[in-house]
Amino acid sequence: MKKIIFAALIALVAIPAFAEKAENKTGTKTQTSGLSISGNVTDEVSGEALVGVEVKLEGSDQKAYTDFDGHFVIDNIKAGDCKLVASYISYNKDEKTLKLDSKTNQVKIKLQASK
Repeated sequence: MKKIIFAALIALVAIPAFAEKAENKTGTKTQTSGLSISGNVTDEVSGEALVGVEVKLEGSDQKAYTDFDGHFVIDNIKAGDCKLVASYISYNKDEKTLKLDSKTNQVKIKLQASK
């Protein structure tokens, strides 16, 4: 029950992260260049989507938070190697090293509950 309440609170805090891409002064959406990473974050045991997980590119300020389906997207990333770090309260941090070479890179992250 505590996990459900906590997840709901995190979701409320993370709602601004789900806003659409910024619009310029003319009202049209800005174009992003570079590559993107998208994926899903789930609980390793139950397989349930985790809401509000921070997914960050190590060594940069680029990050995203998972939505209600556990989905995230980080845009405008340079090609090459990078480390993706997923962290969530009451779960162990997960790090994945990726080689970005295609326009869209998909990743599935399974977090293990901490003991």
